[in-house]
Amino acid sequence: MVDRMYLTAEEVAERYRETISVGTLRNWRAMRVGPPFVKIGKAVLYPVKALDEWDMKNTVTCRDRRSPSVTGSTES
Repeated sequence: MVDRMYLTAEEVAERYRETISVGTLRNWRAMRVGPPFVKIGKAVLYPVKALDEWDMKNTVTCRDRRSPSVTGSTES
């Protein structure tokens, strides 16, 4: 994808490999959930920077399974 400041709903769906559909984006806009968007007339655009921030906000961090357990005690 070419570096752009804004993406259309179709481009956002493509960015997320169609796991988020254009219809889902439309529903989210109506409910005011999901990624931020800009509406200019009839055009609905998603700022790429806001999508990147939304990705970071929704990133799930996993712990290393080899690290010591927080609940485990090694005291004797």
